[in-house]
Amino acid sequence: MPGDTFTYVGGELDVFVHAVRWKAYWASRLRPWINGAVLEVGAGIGANTPSLYHSGVQSWLCLEPDPQLASRLARAVAGLPSCRVVTGRVATLLQDRFDSILYIDVLEHIEDDRDELAAAASLLQPAGHLMVLSPAHQFLYSRFDAAIGHYRRYNRKSLRRCTPPNCYQEASFYLDSVGMILSLANRFVLRQSLPTVAQIKTWDNHIVPVSRVLDPLTGHALGKTVVSVWTRSSGTP
Repeated sequence: MPGDTFTYVGGELDVFVHAVRWKAYWASRLRPWINGAVLEVGAGIGANTPSLYHSGVQSWLCLEPDPQLASRLARAVAGLPSCRVVTGRVATLLQDRFDSILYIDVLEHIEDDRDELAAAASLLQPAGHLMVLSPAHQFLYSRFDAAIGHYRRYNRKSLRRCTPPNCYQEASFYLDSVGMILSLANRFVLRQSLPTVAQIKTWDNHIVPVSRVLDPLTGHALGKTVVSVWTRSSGTP
């Protein structure tokens, strides 16, 4: 996708706004690595930003390449202190430096994922953190993934292979072990290209709380979502 802007083809952003418990769950897992100057790549309509923002944040830059989404995003985060919106891609921020960089359900939409992460990591301060949350397991790739422009799904091993230069992988784990069953059902039985709001609310109200209890018991070894956190080596220029 050349250029600094593009038009997003997915229609799921407004549906997943209703996944309140899910956002709270994964946000609680990522928050310890979020501090200082933060960059959120592909911030969409701003549905995730309030869940992640906390008192340890000094500034927050929401980067979104779709101009229409960026317009909605600006309205959504207008009340957050020191939060601004830029329409564009990582390549437009070559002079900026950040303590934390986030890709929340974004990397799977980018064809050249390794080059993308390398470019993002070059914007990190030494000891800064780069975080990716993405749909897990290629065998779960479904009509839904294709409909919203996913190039792939990931697992811990494939994300490890994406480790950017001058970084090391500090954490890697799965979330939503019970939800993985629902993803299997959609892949092989329902074959939906987009879940309904009612389905999202049912999953969020009944499945996510169970996964939140069971995931630690499995050592976060199972789940339909995978998380990777990289840290830029101290002293790296």
